[in-house]
Amino acid sequence: MNTAGTIDRPLTHDPKKQAPMKPSTSEPTGSMIEDVTTTGATDSRQNRTREMQLIQEALARAHMHDRLHDAERERRAVRLAAARRMQRRAERASLRARRALAMAVMQ
Repeated sequence: MNTAGTIDRPLTHDPKKQAPMKPSTSEPTGSMIEDVTTTGATDSRQNRTREMQLIQEALARAHMHDRLHDAERERRAVRLAAARRMQRRAERASLRARRALAMAVMQ
């Protein structure tokens, strides 16, 4: 049984390998749009897909850039807090040393 594919069950799903549609005899002539080359359409589809992919990549890159900047800002804040803590500790140690020196001189 050598049967050609139907609309519901085509032989192949690849549109390039399917037979081109023939104009129907029941339709009046001139009612159908003439065949146009689809290379422009596929090129624009491929470009659009490429552009969409590039948009996603650019978005991901920008997101990672923001996250890296946030992490760097957080590290700077932690270092600043630690430096301030050490400075206060050093000031307290300096005051204790001054008091100890003053007590030693007074006696």
